[in-house]
Amino acid sequence: MNRRILLVEDDMLLRELITDYFAKEQWEVHEAENGRLALELFEQHAFDLIVLDIMMPEMDGWSVCRRIRKKSDIPIIMITARAEDDDQMMGFELGADEYVTKPLSPRVLVARANALMKRKEGTVGREGAVLAYGELAVNRQSYAVTVAGSVINLSPKEYELLLFLMKHYGKVLTRDFILNGVWGYDYLGDLRTVDTHIKKLRAKLGYEGRLISTVIRAGYKFEMEA
Repeated sequence: MNRRILLVEDDMLLRELITDYFAKEQWEVHEAENGRLALELFEQHAFDLIVLDIMMPEMDGWSVCRRIRKKSDIPIIMITARAEDDDQMMGFELGADEYVTKPLSPRVLVARANALMKRKEGTVGREGAVLAYGELAVNRQSYAVTVAGSVINLSPKEYELLLFLMKHYGKVLTRDFILNGVWGYDYLGDLRTVDTHIKKLRAKLGYEGRLISTVIRAGYKFEMEA
């Protein structure tokens, strides 16, 4: 079955160009030219991925992302003509998984989308179905994360980050190492992205979130508390 994408972009020419590239990779593309239509399509269809422009008429990408995140953890790639770090941090705070600036390469965008889906679908790191530390458990077949039996809803990027930290249990991980391992070597964003996502991850995990301990001037490490 082909993956289904919701492409939200008000520039018709760019939207058509991106659609062509995704279609060549066997994606089923649904297009929206503004935020209002994007939300309508989101309610009507099941999508595997959303590519979301920020600056749009009627409703901007920030608002669309915020509304979607209240209902779904679907992977979201945000695109914009603005390259400011604050914009990227805002996107990640709202739950975006990737951030691409214009002018963009449709070919690179499709490659990032495919890589994001592979990570979400669990084609990376298949050793052992369940990782567990204390009351925290991650099932890599069902992608379920639980704390003391209660299900914790994580975005795809938060899930990938947690899995990465657990695989490197007890080791001090620099922000660069985490960024390269989770976001990829071609990521050009701010190192603060790591801090933002770990902050959100700790908040969602509650008590067990304290297993992710800050290491001053070095980075982070995942370890059991006594």
